[in-house]
Amino acid sequence: MSTLSLLAAETGEDINPLIPETYDIVWSVVCIAIVGVVFYKYVIPRLIKVLDERADKIEGGIQRAEAAQEEAQLTLQRYQQQLADARLEAARIREDARTQGQQILAQMRAEAQAESDRIVAAGHSQLEAQRQQILTELRAEVGKTAVDLAEKIIGQSVSDEAKQAASIDRFLSELDQSEAGIGVGR
Repeated sequence: MSTLSLLAAETGEDINPLIPETYDIVWSVVCIAIVGVVFYKYVIPRLIKVLDERADKIEGGIQRAEAAQEEAQLTLQRYQQQLADARLEAARIREDARTQGQQILAQMRAEAQAESDRIVAAGHSQLEAQRQQILTELRAEVGKTAVDLAEKIIGQSVSDEAKQAASIDRFLSELDQSEAGIGVGR
């Protein structure tokens, strides 16, 4: 037999093994009360403190994340504004460069035209000077040849220079008039 059944037989009572003795219940209540007081005074406040700190950290983290997100949004807006400003500035610089290029091109064309006109005018004046020089030389040669021919034809010397110059001038003017009438020359 078991010890429990022996005890029950001695006292004459039926002992229920599921119901503890009174002293066990009292000491259990005292221990639970002490553990409850210790938990209530020390453990629960520390647990609440740790949970509050965690909640603060989480809320602070959320607030920092929101602040960082707002700052990132502001930075993005500033970047987009700077990018738009840079694009406008680049377009303005390109337009200025195009305008300056056109002005430089027009100025170079004007300078080239002026230089061309100057060269053509210099060429014309040089041609006119050479023409006048050739005409002067030709008049002198024609005059000398005419005097020589006249001397040969007449058979005497035509040495009077004034008469000689007048004859040459008259001959050349007649020659110019006949060239103008015929359309020969220049």
